[in-house]
Amino acid sequence: MPSDSSNPAPTTGSANVGYADLSGHLARLDQAGLLYTIHEPVNKDTELHPLVRWQFRGGIPEHKRKAFLFKHVVDSAGRRYEGDVVVGALAATPEIYRIGMNAPSLQDIGPLWEKAIANPIPPVEVDTAQAPCQEVIIEGQALQGAGNGLEALPIPISTPGFDAAPYLTAACVITKDPDTGIQNMGTYRGQLKSPTRLGMMMLANLRAGGLEHWKKYKAMNQRMPVAIVIGMPPVVNFQGPQKLPLDVDEMSVAGGLAGCPIRIVKAHGVDLWVPAESEVVIEGFVETAFLEPEGPFGESHGYVALEDYNTSVEVTAITRRRHPTIMSIISQVTPSESSVIKKLAYEPLYLSHLKNVLGIRGIQKVILHEALTNLRKVVFLQFARGTAKTEVWRGLTGAMTLQAAIGKFVIAVDDDIDPNNIDAVLWAMAYRCDPAQDTQVIRHRDLGHGPRSEHTPASDSAMLIDATMKYPMPPLALPKREFMEQAKRLWEKIGLPELSPESPWHGYDLGDWEPEWDKTAELATQGRWMEKLEDYVQRRDTQAKPNVPVSRKPTS
Repeated sequence: MPSDSSNPAPTTGSANVGYADLSGHLARLDQAGLLYTIHEPVNKDTELHPLVRWQFRGGIPEHKRKAFLFKHVVDSAGRRYEGDVVVGALAATPEIYRIGMNAPSLQDIGPLWEKAIANPIPPVEVDTAQAPCQEVIIEGQALQGAGNGLEALPIPISTPGFDAAPYLTAACVITKDPDTGIQNMGTYRGQLKSPTRLGMMMLANLRAGGLEHWKKYKAMNQRMPVAIVIGMPPVVNFQGPQKLPLDVDEMSVAGGLAGCPIRIVKAHGVDLWVPAESEVVIEGFVETAFLEPEGPFGESHGYVALEDYNTSVEVTAITRRRHPTIMSIISQVTPSESSVIKKLAYEPLYLSHLKNVLGIRGIQKVILHEALTNLRKVVFLQFARGTAKTEVWRGLTGAMTLQAAIGKFVIAVDDDIDPNNIDAVLWAMAYRCDPAQDTQVIRHRDLGHGPRSEHTPASDSAMLIDATMKYPMPPLALPKREFMEQAKRLWEKIGLPELSPESPWHGYDLGDWEPEWDKTAELATQGRWMEKLEDYVQRRDTQAKPNVPVSRKPTS
């Protein structure tokens, strides 16, 4: 790590650890009732990921998902592995993510990220004797041969039937800028190829720090040192999927999240710093002289990434705890664990970008659509009712400026529309949007994260949609709130099935409504509707046409 102000050198000494390592995090999840512990044998090649996948595709509500800790991991050859495997421990649900962040509430997650980015805390160096990640060191001949090295780690197959091999999915890949010395942590998939060989999908990551570092080493005709870390403390692990500027040291941002320095140690055989409390560290060098075929692998955009040329890592050492826990994540078709991680981290950054950086007035929420679309392609912007059209369109165009690959369909809605309810969004598009006036197509957009093949075009486009109200509208045709709440109490008294209210669940005024009609409706609920007859008789009009609204303009 460099000694400049952007990335201060670690302070030597002990740290006041205010964050949980993986085992401490799992204990917190267990205490909260958010951890299944499986003691029976589970095949990592055919059963492990499909078992956890069912809680994302089996109709189980999000709040009932849990992490899975597998204590007896085997493979298709019947081999028993030393160490455990955990899936879902980072973000099977937002509540699990919150516990990992040590955030008081879900609403505090965004402010915690903003504070940590603005107020990083440099890490603190500890001696190797204080680093659990180096309790066992495997190198040289001990890495070689069947069943050794990478093959000794219980790495699951994520998409049995399609994936080419077991894959690292939750590892943070640490590399260093050879010019500045600033480290970067990114989450890239890693294909096991042999006890000492690993394929890594680093080249397709847009603006990834590891890729930028790789280009510099390639220009220098040198291999790139790398440390692939599995099972970091969650506050550190969350840095990998987060999109921060390339000159930001994520270890210091992790310290900002923890409120204290992250304990780090010098890697055993490469010139990099790694979190001392990690479970496993795979050290080696990324080849820059050639690329190798890598894949297929089921990717987070929901399609299988086909075999492609990518980087290759020569493993020189593996350091680990005596009994390590391998962390793996559920990715592929969303919702998934990886999409929960990104959603909770990205949305606050997008809202801050629009509100604080671009100064968009009226913006209230940014929601990245998760199910199947994987966050990047469909973006909803929620505005306060009555926000000027110019601000709405500044928000729509501004939403595409934070990341080049996010925002294929960007849709603005009013604050009475729940962006998480796609039916409500379609309702707004159906009645509050004139496609001829309220849509705009932007050409020459980056393809971003998605399925690639020989037929994939070179660029994409985006559509911006203003589905906010342009004029007052009649009320929503549901009973007013007080009547729905009264009926809910009756529902519960009778003992009918538990309700899960969907927005909108009561009627409300949208601007085109007269106080006189409130009086009429009140008479109706009192059973006095017949008292309006004389009023209707007095307002007869021989010139009126059927199905034409009654004029509310004062007569001359």
